[in-house]
Amino acid sequence: MKPEDRPATGGASTTRERVLAVVVEHGPATAGQVARVLDLTAAAVRRHLEAMEDEGLVVEQAPRPRADGAPSRGPGRPAKSFVAAPRASRAADGHGDLALDLLEHLSATAGREGVRAYAGHRAARLRERYAPEVDAAGTDVPARAQALARALGRDGYAASTRPVDTGTGVAAVQLCQGRCPVHRAAQAFPEICEAETTAFSELLGVGTRRLATLRAGDRVCTTHVPSAPPVPTGSRRPTAPHPYDHPGTTDDHGTISSTTASTTEGPPR
Repeated sequence: MKPEDRPATGGASTTRERVLAVVVEHGPATAGQVARVLDLTAAAVRRHLEAMEDEGLVVEQAPRPRADGAPSRGPGRPAKSFVAAPRASRAADGHGDLALDLLEHLSATAGREGVRAYAGHRAARLRERYAPEVDAAGTDVPARAQALARALGRDGYAASTRPVDTGTGVAAVQLCQGRCPVHRAAQAFPEICEAETTAFSELLGVGTRRLATLRAGDRVCTTHVPSAPPVPTGSRRPTAPHPYDHPGTTDDHGTISSTTASTTEGPPR
């Protein structure tokens, strides 16, 4: 009997954690798929998954029907696919109580503005830490997103990317985070998530948006990432000025002031 085939006692908890990590990062996944990733037997993985299902750490996900209506598999019972339950994501929040207590104290003493300032500070540090690895991936946005996912994974976010069909002809990828080290703090203070999303946009060079979040009860935090940046303003075809446009600038109060820059055209005749 292989070590991973033995009953889940003692050191077997390490194997179970590895199984859970794969489900969190790559789910939905079957026992066979997890077994191939970890080089274990499918039977051993299945036992761990069933035990974690009883504990509420993973849940079975029904197979998605094919677009053509054909069965997703051949005859016989389809293999179970598992995804991580919200409880599994909260389990990674090792310092959640401390982070939440500190943010509640900050909110009480400095208000939500103080919370937003801290969230921006945290996001800036995240951006500085990940920028070298993301920039090393080049200018291809999906490659940069993969580099960001690897960096997030090392910090405990169980991150991965997957291409998606938006149905609009615009290619995109989804950046998925199966765990959140500050889950409880983010639940109470969404400024943490908002600042993090802004940092992702700045790191990747495109406008990202959150489609789902762990703090809202979703299975993963999902960030939509367009595969190509928008056309720069300078490369767009200039449009003719409106006949009532004033050739001037506006100050902070919206007051128009005339410009003194020289032009090649005289006043209208």
